[in-house]
Amino acid sequence: MQEDVRVIQEKVERESVSVRALTDEIRSSIVGQEGMIRGLLIGLLTGGHVLLEGVPGLAKTLAIRTLSSAIRADFMRIQFTPDLLPADLTGTMIYSPRDGSFTTKKGPVFTNLLLADEINRAPAKVQSALLEAMQEHQVTIGEETFKLPDPFLVLATQNPIEQEGTYPLPEAQVDRFMLKIRVDYPDRDEEKLILDRWGLAEPEPVKPVMSPEEISRARGAVAGVYIDEKIKNYIVDIVTTTRRGSEAGLDLEGLIQYGASPRGTIYLAKGAQAHAFLSGRGYVTPDDVKEVSPDILRHRILITYEAEAEEVTSEDIIQRVLNHVEVP
Repeated sequence: MQEDVRVIQEKVERESVSVRALTDEIRSSIVGQEGMIRGLLIGLLTGGHVLLEGVPGLAKTLAIRTLSSAIRADFMRIQFTPDLLPADLTGTMIYSPRDGSFTTKKGPVFTNLLLADEINRAPAKVQSALLEAMQEHQVTIGEETFKLPDPFLVLATQNPIEQEGTYPLPEAQVDRFMLKIRVDYPDRDEEKLILDRWGLAEPEPVKPVMSPEEISRARGAVAGVYIDEKIKNYIVDIVTTTRRGSEAGLDLEGLIQYGASPRGTIYLAKGAQAHAFLSGRGYVTPDDVKEVSPDILRHRILITYEAEAEEVTSEDIIQRVLNHVEVP
């Protein structure tokens, strides 16, 4: 086993060189927001879709555009609006009166990185079309089904404070996002650096430093990061405690309407592997699981009206669970 871990460690060190270059390139454009940058990289390394939530002006869209510019891959941006149609996203069949035939015109979803800006402004039919692309990595146009490119990643943004003209995302779609990252204001020093870098000077253009082939190899290294059986049990204990806290000895009575799904268990393991990879390790520790738990579980725990009345958030519940579950 020690020899296997050593081989994994060598592979992690070898494949993380390009990821470090990608991280440095993103940081050359984005000031602070380490949690957001880490979350985007975890999504990229695991193939998990990412939802960024924060008030306007916090560089959510800029971070995604910077990530796409630093990768030699196709990128498309869709500004979601209430009048958007599914065909605007996936494509449509075009009739040719000359010979009476139909041809397929593919939409912007056929790309490697798709920026869904203000995703909660589009109606249910558009969300349904996007759901198929996110889950199945395919799109149905007419009677034909087309595979999406590899890699394919949806990076979405939404504004939590403005609700006029928005549509709450269906729970089934929210669950398809591996991570939901809360983006907060920068501190004073970071704000000053933002002013110097973006307000008073022309920023340096972002250079592409990573190819799809390097992404594929890095994903293979992440998938091979070693997870001990004790860590697997720890992950399962965390998720099951969100559903049946009383059986685990944690009083969450009346606070949780629905706990995390099995998809949360899978994503916790994958996220912990990616976090270990970004930390330069070929094995997962409990700290890796703790670090990724809030971003992976916050949108999978539905709290009750009683919890809202008591001002208890899903983040509070996640912290209670992490404090309660025994660390291996």
